[in-house]
Amino acid sequence: MASTIFKVALKLAPINSAIFTRAYRAVKRNNLYSRISPLGDPNLSLAPVLDQWVQEGKKVNVSELQRIIRDLRARRRFKHALQVSEWMSSNVLPFSVGESAVRLDLIGKVHGLEAAETYFNSLNDEDKIDKVYGALLSCYVREGLVDKSLAHLQKMKELGFASTALNYNDLMCLYSHTGQFEKIPDVLLDMKENGVSPDNFSYRICMNAYGAISDISSMEHILEEMENQPYLTMDWLTYSTVASVYVKADLKEKALIYLKKCEEKVSKDAVGYNHLISLYATLGNKDEMMRLWGLQKRNSKKQMNRDYITMLGSLVKIGELEESEKLFKEWDSSCQTYDFRVPNVLLIGFSQRGLIEKAEAMLRDIVKKGKTPTPNSWAIVAAGYLDKQNMEKAFECIKEALAVHEENKQWRPKPSLISGILSWLGDNRDADEVEAFVVSLINKVPETREMYLALRNAYMRSGKEIDQLLESMKADNITEN
Repeated sequence: MASTIFKVALKLAPINSAIFTRAYRAVKRNNLYSRISPLGDPNLSLAPVLDQWVQEGKKVNVSELQRIIRDLRARRRFKHALQVSEWMSSNVLPFSVGESAVRLDLIGKVHGLEAAETYFNSLNDEDKIDKVYGALLSCYVREGLVDKSLAHLQKMKELGFASTALNYNDLMCLYSHTGQFEKIPDVLLDMKENGVSPDNFSYRICMNAYGAISDISSMEHILEEMENQPYLTMDWLTYSTVASVYVKADLKEKALIYLKKCEEKVSKDAVGYNHLISLYATLGNKDEMMRLWGLQKRNSKKQMNRDYITMLGSLVKIGELEESEKLFKEWDSSCQTYDFRVPNVLLIGFSQRGLIEKAEAMLRDIVKKGKTPTPNSWAIVAAGYLDKQNMEKAFECIKEALAVHEENKQWRPKPSLISGILSWLGDNRDADEVEAFVVSLINKVPETREMYLALRNAYMRSGKEIDQLLESMKADNITEN
């Protein structure tokens, strides 16, 4: 950055070898997975762990490495999964063509589309099997590239590789994400015309598409077709999808019919109960919410944080704040892992109803108990004060958020929140305080015009020279009004 105010050294801290050694020793176990699993920091390389395993004279089991890669992918640790995959090939271990598809998918997620295409093009033609083509299609879909996705799927058809529902489902997901719902039924038709049987997900996404364009009769036709497919088993997710469409269309009687069908299929699935509770909350039906919550507690060995998040959010949605406070206390007294997403639900509920002082008091009470909130928890309260134009408190709370940012480096404050506070600071606080706040934003938000304007206004009120600041604005291509 050009300005002296913005010239903060942006250095990636090298991995501390002593910390790595302690972490490694702490997780040293008799199997490779138990050594790798706890090392969640994406900046830690897994190669030394794998190398050490070999140096200890232990055998490397290819099937175990494959299982580790699957687990890391499921936990969204894509960078580590790619490292294990690359270590396999660099150590001349058996590497099947199918694993190339996994490698390509991971490269796309870690290094981007261009790297994925480069890897694809580096493969021999005989190694470019259907799964590899499918992995590249998923990369195009993930990037939202409709034309490339269509061209690639056409190539797959010509090669006889578009033989599974997954490929067509990818394209339907792409149309869904880009808001082109009207094109999704045509993909389902194309799938069937090409001899590919739709799966449950194919039908669900098509029903969702009809719901999005308010074509209820076509959604019902698709549901009837699905129910008549002998190779498919109707599940709770499908009936939940149908009920959701009816809820959004304000067809409550039909929604209730399919909510009951959904419940019949849920069995002991906690996620299914969460879906049901959320839908009944949308209908404002507290009695059914509480009944299902009771069933979930009886049928599940224990409630997960996500279950409390769903129930708390549903109670907040229907305005049952007292009931939600009771439930939060139940969770607070029994939780084993303090997940701040749970209290955040209440913080948002209080804030939306103008009870921002109560939200702050709740958060500070949690701090007194020795818990360190996430930056987002403080940002929720700061945004609530901003809405009430209590800028002093908004500024105080956003500083709390930035102070705990080091514990959660993925957090990014909302631009509107930062912009509002910057505007107030520029008009009300001295230059040193504005400078300190702007510096605290480095690496957390993109550099904006509002930062410079806040500094300029503060400098002008303080009688400080602004020539250097204006030069910096010019160097950063930020025009002054």
